[in-house]
Formats: sequence, C-alpha cells, structure tokens
Amino acid sequence: MYDFDKTLSTRDMQEYTFIPGVGMDADSFWEYSNELARENNMDRILSSMFTMFRKKQEAGGRIRRSELVELGRDVEFYPGVESWFERINKFAEGIDCVLEHYIISSGMKEIIEGTSISGYFKSIFASEYLYDSDGYAVWPATAVNYSSKTQYLYRINKGLLDLSDEVSLNAAMSEDARPMPFKNMVYLGDGLTDVPCMKLVKQNGGYSIAVYTDRNQAGRLILDDRVNFIARADYSEDAELQKLIEHIVETIRHEDIISQYSRAQKNYAK
Repeated sequence: MYDFDKTLSTRDMQEYTFIPGVGMDADSFWEYSNELARENNMDRILSSMFTMFRKKQEAGGRIRRSELVELGRDVEFYPGVESWFERINKFAEGIDCVLEHYIISSGMKEIIEGTSISGYFKSIFASEYLYDSDGYAVWPATAVNYSSKTQYLYRINKGLLDLSDEVSLNAAMSEDARPMPFKNMVYLGDGLTDVPCMKLVKQNGGYSIAVYTDRNQAGRLILDDRVNFIARADYSEDAELQKLIEHIVETIRHEDIISQYSRAQKNYAK
C-alpha cells in the first residue's frame, strides 16, 4: 500500500498543473485552504476540495472529471517509480509470490488515474468528486483524511473494495477468512500524516516503511517506534528501497511456507 503525494510523487499532485492553472502559487493555495479549515472548524481535505472548486470558478471555469484525469500526465515521480512495479512484480513472481498494489491517498483519485502508473494498482482509494451527467463536479463523493485512511487497510484485509458496502466492512470476519492478512502487508508513506496506517500495519505484524528526502524527519518515526524501516525516496533498481522490499517479500514468503508446513503436520497428527 502506498501513500501518493511525496511518497511516489515529488510534490502534492495539485501543485504541478491545477494550482498554476487557477492563477495561484502553491503556498498561497494551501494557506487559503488551511485558513478556511481553521475558520470553519472544517476537515482539511474537504477544505482543499472546496478550495479547488472555488478557485476554479473564480478563474472562470468548472472542475471537469476528464480534465482532472488529464492533469495526471504532469505529475513527476521520484527516481525509478515508473519502472518500479514491473521490477518488483517480476522479483515476486520469481519466488512464487503475487503482489497486489494499492493507493491510499488524501489526494485526488482522478489525477492519480491519469498518471503513467495508475494501471498497476488493484484499487485506488483517494478523495474524489461526485459529477453530474456532463462530467462536472458538484459535491465531494469521498474525502480521505489522515485518520480515515486506516479503514482502507481493513477493506484490503477483508477483501471489501466496494466503498458503498459498509455493512460487510463492520461485520465480524474470522482471521482465517480474511484474504489479505496484516502480516502480509507493506505500507509506504512519507511522514506524520501516514502514522495511523504505518502504526496499524506494524502493530499487526506487517511492515511499515517511511520514505524520505529529509532523513531527520524519517528518523524520528523510527525512534518513536512508528515504522519498521526508513529508506530514501529512490525506487531505482540498485537503491536501498528495492533491496529492502525484496527482503521483506522473501520473509513473508518463507513465513507462509513454514505456516503451511506446520498446518500439514497438525493435520497429519490427527
């Protein structure tokens, strides 16, 4: 599971094209959005979505889904990201594993869908607008804030990827029936906004990795026992992150083999 902004991309996704397109710079946009949230006791993600909506109107336009998707072409990634998924999938296949990739982001799903890497994800959980019949945004459909991100871990854990199905998500399900155990999960994020997910995965036997450009901030997460590992935000073939993920995948695979062997012996003993 990956956060997106500053985990895979080098900046917040709105900053590449959308914010300049409404005649603002990034600092002014976020200052306006955050002040709006403070003044109205408002969720910051909803505030940012409203700010996008308002500033697009003030610039003489309306937010259209197809145009947001097109903005994904301008997103810039850290080194190696665009070839990462094929490389790490190939490694996993070589040791008889199948990897599933997910996005859990407070950013805009529409923009992520327009990026060069969108096809590698089984599901993209992110904020999104509701659109009218002409494709224009009229209301927030989904707002993913930092604490609500954790629900998507449970959705993946239980195999419940339909956001409209809340009944099944909250229903009891035995651990053996869950298709994606937490111990088989790896979460990659960039900082404090990912801490709820990082800690939940780590506490349940999975692996959390903080990717960084500033080692001091990431180091704090290690010292506070919130993540298992930190690694520079470099997804290149020879970088530390790929080697780390390969070791983790191998470990998960070996633990699965041992678990199968143990179950087989217990059945034989009966």
